[in-house]
Amino acid sequence: MSSTDCILQVSAISLSFKGVKAINELSFDVRRGEICALIGPNGAGKSSLLNVLNGVYRFDAGAIVFNQQAFKRIDPLSAARRGIGRTFQNNALFKKMSVIDNILTGLSRHMRVSFIEQALGLPRGRREAEAFRQRAQGILEFLELQAQRDVLVGNLSYGLQKRVELGRALIAEPSLLLLDEPMAGMNAEEKQEMARFIADINRDLGTTVVLIEHDMSVVMGLSDHVVVLDYGRKVGDGTPAQVQANPEVIAAYLGVVH
Repeated sequence: MSSTDCILQVSAISLSFKGVKAINELSFDVRRGEICALIGPNGAGKSSLLNVLNGVYRFDAGAIVFNQQAFKRIDPLSAARRGIGRTFQNNALFKKMSVIDNILTGLSRHMRVSFIEQALGLPRGRREAEAFRQRAQGILEFLELQAQRDVLVGNLSYGLQKRVELGRALIAEPSLLLLDEPMAGMNAEEKQEMARFIADINRDLGTTVVLIEHDMSVVMGLSDHVVVLDYGRKVGDGTPAQVQANPEVIAAYLGVVH
């Protein structure tokens, strides 16, 4: 795979907390335009890795190349502006705000006008606010949330709240979307819907997706590429079929009932 085919290259990344290795010399590549699943037992380092990729954690050693630009350190604001979007295991939504206003908060790091221009309704502020509203409306339509546009998020079902969080990450038009257990806590129908939206985002918007998921039927049906972690180290890396047939993966994860 050439460097231009890769949107993300993770090289020998290590991360420790008080001497305990959360990630141990992890290396893998993500091809531009693919859906890459990170799987492994609880505590394998999957969420820690996403926190490294979007700048929540600073890694101890190794290197990351995103869109052919290497970085040793990055913060969440810089990550967002470079085109890395993120959702979290637990919804971090504003329950007393409407759906559209929650989605608009995903653009807070991308504002170009000053607070004064926005507060006073000056022309540049009004133009940016209108452009953001139009973009949010497009996200509502894409995720089939038009009917919930003005509903308070706290009044929505859990599955719809997860879709709103997806929309908040998507509105900034990331080239790489990191999804931390986007289907956790969902019933079978909600999982099917979320899987459909993730596939649509990947296919229709051309967004590269890296996701953490425990449901193996979802992973094997949705992903192009699977990376398997166990105790912070990589034990598998390949297509879903290759990973399913890997004895070390079976021992570490697929053969264990969760």
